[in-house]
Amino acid sequence: MTNEQLKLYPPIEPYDQGFMSVEGHEIYYEQCGNPDGKPAVFLHGGPGGGGSKAARRFFNPDLYRIVVFDQRGCGRSKPHSSLENNTTWDLVSDIECLRNKLDIEKWLVFGGSWGSTLALAYAQTHPTSVSEMVLRGIFLLREKELNWFYQDGASHVFPEAWANFIKIIDPDKRTNLMQAYHEIFTGSDRQKSMDAAIAWSRWEAACSSMDYSPARVEEFSNSEFALAFALIENHYFMNKGFLDNENQLLNNIDIIRSIPAVIVQGRYDMVCPPETAYELSKCWPEASLVIAPFSGHTAFEKEITHELVLATNQFAQS
Repeated sequence: MTNEQLKLYPPIEPYDQGFMSVEGHEIYYEQCGNPDGKPAVFLHGGPGGGGSKAARRFFNPDLYRIVVFDQRGCGRSKPHSSLENNTTWDLVSDIECLRNKLDIEKWLVFGGSWGSTLALAYAQTHPTSVSEMVLRGIFLLREKELNWFYQDGASHVFPEAWANFIKIIDPDKRTNLMQAYHEIFTGSDRQKSMDAAIAWSRWEAACSSMDYSPARVEEFSNSEFALAFALIENHYFMNKGFLDNENQLLNNIDIIRSIPAVIVQGRYDMVCPPETAYELSKCWPEASLVIAPFSGHTAFEKEITHELVLATNQFAQS
């Protein structure tokens, strides 16, 4: 490899698209790239974010068989924004069902933010199904991580965006903002729920990059996207990710320590601060931790894109 700045691969179209029926959900999936290439599955963030055309572009399409799917309730999967039968372990089961459906023996698992959480949960449940892992913006769904972003932490760095986030919440309910949002999402006022979903989504969008992007904030303001994104995130966070305990993914790391892995983390990630990636790497010394020194959270900042593409390029040879 050279020291040149690696960029996303050019856009490509799927050669296969379909739906997988599971427990009242229709899970959208697609395959791109080389049907005979190295299998890789992309796990999107959120939960509730949905896949995108850009997800395919972290992999060399000549070398990879790229699988992208939309998790339950979001993206192109149906029913939209459904919380029924929608837990971490349902999604873990979906990933394994999809692997079997596509007749893949092992695949590289790629996930960022919530995708890193899901990737760890999946790999620890089905370690023999995973060839390598590429993880970004590590999120373990612990109380201190949730409090940092939804109560007291990132609020001090993005005060103007925070003011918009809390504006919809009555002052006497701001001591537990996740709970306050949950009450709105599960209430009977449909318009207030939609307004809250947009506010929730815009908050994350505002904090996701070193370079504040009004366009990205507006993209997160799309009502259909925001509804699934906010309701599903809040559902998972209120239920602590459906984990047995908040340290489950760290405590079980020995299960996957033999799996080759690269962890890419932005130094100034305000959504998933680097402390979590550092803690994971201390428990998993075999994994390579790469700190992008001038980057935030999103995978589409130049440094982070470079490191992610570098990792997939290197694993393509294994």
